[in-house]
Amino acid sequence: MIDEKKKRSRGVFLLPNLITTSALFSGFYAIVSSINGDFIIASLAILIAMVLDGLDGRIARLTNTQTAFGENYDSLSDMICFGLAPAIMLYTWATANLFLSPGSSKIVLICCFIYVASAAIRLARFNSKIQTQDKKYFIGLASPASSAVIITYVWIVESMLASPSLGAHYVWVGLFILPILSFFMISNMTYYSFKDFNIRHKVPHITLFVIALIISFISFDPPLVLFSFFLLYAVSGPSMYLIRIVKKKKSLSQEKNSTKL
Repeated sequence: MIDEKKKRSRGVFLLPNLITTSALFSGFYAIVSSINGDFIIASLAILIAMVLDGLDGRIARLTNTQTAFGENYDSLSDMICFGLAPAIMLYTWATANLFLSPGSSKIVLICCFIYVASAAIRLARFNSKIQTQDKKYFIGLASPASSAVIITYVWIVESMLASPSLGAHYVWVGLFILPILSFFMISNMTYYSFKDFNIRHKVPHITLFVIALIISFISFDPPLVLFSFFLLYAVSGPSMYLIRIVKKKKSLSQEKNSTKL
């Protein structure tokens, strides 16, 4: 019996780790596509990695196959797919469409590295607090959502201006977004995680209608709709943070007024 347990502990569960490996391949393929100048293909590859990243954890929980190896493997895959791949994509996209001076190229390089470093810090912090953190919320913007804002923006611009040389201002806007998303990732702002959504539970019929409506909107203009959705999610953190500050100030002022009376 002891030998059988040891043999089981040495192996890994195939299904969730196979999905993680598929996500890792998608991230790697996105990097290769970016180097080759296929930025729309790179965007789609990262989006596929996002879908697979959402599946591996849920399938592991549904099949009761969670392991420490799977969690670490998933984090390493996330670093490649949502940290390194978007940064390389934006760097190659910017250098391909801008006539950069030595000083400007350094700015692009620094912006992209800041994003990679922020993604690494975000993932390391998430792993260190995974046992104590409320799973209903993320602390800081999750790296998949952050990368989705970047890649859908590039996808929009590439689809809108299908020319060898894009407008420089579009590229600089993308580079401006990058450090903002980096700050959101390492901040203490809370974001809804959607992890309390259980697919095994019954849902109202209206939920299926809403899902069908969302799919129809995405099919109308995929890059624009996805960019709008992920951008709204990215700004939901600072928006909720400001609302909490305003509410706190109002409650403090009300307490002061009540004490004066």
